[in-house]
Amino acid sequence: QVQLVTSGGGSVQSGGSLRLSCAASGYTWSRKCMAWFRQAPGKEREGVATIDSGGSTFYSDSVKGRFTISHDDVKNTLYLQMNSLKPEDTAMYYCAAGGVGLVVSFYRNWGQGTQVTVSS
Repeated sequence: QVQLVTSGGGSVQSGGSLRLSCAASGYTWSRKCMAWFRQAPGKEREGVATIDSGGSTFYSDSVKGRFTISHDDVKNTLYLQMNSLKPEDTAMYYCAAGGVGLVVSFYRNWGQGTQVTVSS
C-alpha cells in the first residue's frame, strides 16, 4: 500500500523560501510521475510541478523559475524547493504519485497535505 507523508509547510514573508518533503513508502517508480499540487480556499486543486522516473520535470507557468521539484531515489522522497514566494502561493500543498503530468484525476495516491502561508 502506498503511503505519502508530507512535511515542510509553514508561514513565511513574501520573497522567502520553503522546502516541502514527501516521504513515499510502498511506491515503485515505473513510467508514472510524482507531482505537487496545491489548493487555495475556494479554488480547485491545481498542478504545480511534476517529475518522472527519468528525472524530467514540468512546471506550471505560475511557479516556473521559482520552484524546483526533485526526488531522492535513496530516501524515496520527493521535494519541492520554493523560492521567491508570493502571497498568491498560499495554499495547502499535496504530493501525489502514480499519475501523469499535472492532471488531478490521473493520480490515485495522495499525501495528507501541508499548509503554506505567504504574507505580504
